[in-house]
Amino acid sequence: MEQQAADVLLATQTALSQASALAVQYSFSVLGAVILLVLGWALAGFTSRWAYEGLSRVHGIDETLARFFTNVLRYALLILVFITVLGQFGVQTASIIATLGAAGLAIGLALQGTLQNIAAGIMLLILRPFRVGEYIETSSVAGTVREIGLFATELKTGDGLYRLAPNSTLWNTPITNFTREPTRRNELKISVAYEDDIDLAMERLMNLAKADSRVLTSPAPSVFIDSLGDGTISVALRYWAKTGDWWLVSRDMVKRVKLAFDDNPDAVPDASDAAPAKKSNGKTAAENPTPTRQ
Repeated sequence: MEQQAADVLLATQTALSQASALAVQYSFSVLGAVILLVLGWALAGFTSRWAYEGLSRVHGIDETLARFFTNVLRYALLILVFITVLGQFGVQTASIIATLGAAGLAIGLALQGTLQNIAAGIMLLILRPFRVGEYIETSSVAGTVREIGLFATELKTGDGLYRLAPNSTLWNTPITNFTREPTRRNELKISVAYEDDIDLAMERLMNLAKADSRVLTSPAPSVFIDSLGDGTISVALRYWAKTGDWWLVSRDMVKRVKLAFDDNPDAVPDASDAAPAKKSNGKTAAENPTPTRQ
C-alpha cells in the first residue's frame, strides 16, 4: 500500500514537472509569437507607407496603382509573418505554403475574368493610353473618361449617359484618343463644276482659312484638287486647329464656305467630309465635349 502511494506521488511529481516544462516552453513560444505579430504588423504598415510615398514621387504612377501595389506588399508581409508565427509552434509551414498555393490557384481559376480586368487595369494605369478628362473611342464604347479603376473604367457619353467599360475590353481593342494631342486636322470638301473657275474656288477656300484666327499657321492650311468626278471637281481644304477649338472651327468653316459660294450654286460644301470622325451613339466624336488635356 505504501509502495502504491509512493508510485502515485512520483507519477504526480513527474507530471507536474513535465507540465511545468511545457508551460515554460510554450509560454516562451506564445510570447515570441506575440512579439513577432506586433513587430510584423508594424513592419508591414511601415513598409507599405514607405513604398506608397516612394511610388507617389515617381512620375507617371497613378495613385490607384500606387495604393494597389502597396496593399499587395502589406498583405504579402502579413502572410509571411503569420506563417513564421505558426512555425514557432512546430507547425510544418511547407504544407501551409502548399495549401495557400493550391487555394490561390483555385481562386485564380474561379476569378479568371476579374483577374484579367485587374491586369488590364494595371497596364492601362502604367502605359496611360488615356487619362481622366480625355475623350476616347473604341469599337464598342465612346465617351469622356471620368475614372480609371482596377476593374473598370467609367465614361460619360456625348449625350450624357454613364458607361462602365471592363478594363480587359479596353485593353484588347484599338483605342482612339481624340483629345490627347494638342492639335487636330480637319478636312472640308466642295464640288466645283468643270466650267467654273477652279483657281478662284481654291483661292476663296484659302482666304477663309487664313481669315479665321483659330486656324493654325503651322502647319499651314492647304487647298488642293482631291478628285475628278463625272460632272464636278472635288476641291479639299485642310487645316489644323487646337483640339479644344476643333469642333467649333469645323462648324463655322462649313457655314462660311456656304456663304462664300452663295453666288456659285455649283460649288457647295460636302457636309459628309466636314467632320470626318466616325459616329458613335448618334453623334460624331467631335460633337462630344473636348476637355482640356490633363
